[in-house]
Amino acid sequence: MPSSCCSGKKTRLLFACSGGSDVGELADRGCRRLALERVGQMYCLAGIGGDVSTIVKTTETADDLVAIDGCPVSCAAATLKRAGYDRFEHFVVTELGFAKGSTEVTPEAIDRVVATFRARLTYGETE
Repeated sequence: MPSSCCSGKKTRLLFACSGGSDVGELADRGCRRLALERVGQMYCLAGIGGDVSTIVKTTETADDLVAIDGCPVSCAAATLKRAGYDRFEHFVVTELGFAKGSTEVTPEAIDRVVATFRARLTYGETE
């Protein structure tokens, strides 16, 4: 889904924390839902950390990058920064009032994460 100069379509890549905690799971599941709703394309954070050339090249050509972290440790954002990306939106699940280690991952919690982060994105849905 690379950006095209002539089609007018923008590429938004979504990178989620998929950590072992409940809020990491919320970040991951929220990101997957945003991708299903065509808000962006979920992309491989491990590939960025592992410096996989094809993943890095696609990320470099994307119009927008979004890091979705579960907690303030911000592993997704740190991974993008370490790889040299400094232009991305950053969302943290615990900033929505969810507490690490005591949050039940329910459809309602996922809905809240998705609705909040979708509304905060700086431009409309991808074409």
